Amino acid sequence: MQLSDFNYELPADLIAQHPLANRTDSRLLEVKADGQDHVQLLDRQFKDILNLINPGDLLVFNDTKVIPARLHGKKETGGNVELLIERISGENQAWVQIRASKVPKTGAIVHIHNQAGESFPVEMLDYDGRFYEVRFPENVFALLERFGELPLPPYIEHQPDSEDAQRYQTVVAKNPGAVAAPTAGLHFDEAILQQFKDLGVRQAAVTLHVGAGTFTPVREEDLSKHKMHHEWFSIPQKTLQAIADTKLKGGRVIAVGTTSLRALESQALSQQSSGETNLFITPGFEFKTVDCLLTNFHLPKSTLLMLVSAFAGMENIRAAYQHAIAQRYRFFSYGDAMFLCRPENTK
Repeated sequence: MQLSDFNYELPADLIAQHPLANRTDSRLLEVKADGQDHVQLLDRQFKDILNLINPGDLLVFNDTKVIPARLHGKKETGGNVELLIERISGENQAWVQIRASKVPKTGAIVHIHNQAGESFPVEMLDYDGRFYEVRFPENVFALLERFGELPLPPYIEHQPDSEDAQRYQTVVAKNPGAVAAPTAGLHFDEAILQQFKDLGVRQAAVTLHVGAGTFTPVREEDLSKHKMHHEWFSIPQKTLQAIADTKLKGGRVIAVGTTSLRALESQALSQQSSGETNLFITPGFEFKTVDCLLTNFHLPKSTLLMLVSAFAGMENIRAAYQHAIAQRYRFFSYGDAMFLCRPENTK
């Protein structure tokens, strides 16, 4: 596999900058593949998903909650610095991305501040080639609540506001730790969740704390050389039991988002229900748990585009993205969605 196999041209005006008025107002592209090199692309509204999922199927959501992970401060030399939490590694430690004219060295102190004029020191501990480990003077979560800013993705060009604070969280979010939203879940509101329950569609949750590494571009043309970022996940025993029950009764396991899928497939490979995963899914991967996937449209040359290509087939995804661009679907975090099933699980 080569990086260039996963490139496409996207008009900039198709990148959604704001959410729609209602969570369920988005469009939904159903990708129906028959396993015989034939694919149907069906333009739907998101609420049509109620007709695509059967009683007895299981929807698996990622219940991670986005934290205010962007921090602003100054180096001791006076230069401006921005820290973006990549993942929290301890009560008072985290791995971060740093933006500065000159990155501080190990042992240096950065002074983080907020608009109220408060500040606190962060010590630079280590560098792993991509991220910096830093030490906070007290609990990371407590300091982020006072000093942090909602970390909108780099392709969203406005400063986070009150609308983003509400809409860049899913309605199932409850476990703080993510620095990016599991965006497929953004399409659901409480009303449609209740409708699924009334239809006999079961719901379960996993937690995968999405890291800033999800936006890190793949720089290796030879994908076998790419080092995948780590993310922490946990799958409750009741979710594992719900999956087993669903499979036993002939239902389908439907991952709401690539993060839910990565957590489920990481567990299937490792047989561990929690821990860190750096699972890199590319075409040829053998899926063990997930039958169908609800997902947004992903960045060119991204690991997430590679994942959906592995799930639904490279040519099918190429056709789907060409169709979505031609039909002016909205892309990325605040954009529209796709519904994909492995050919043997197509309804």
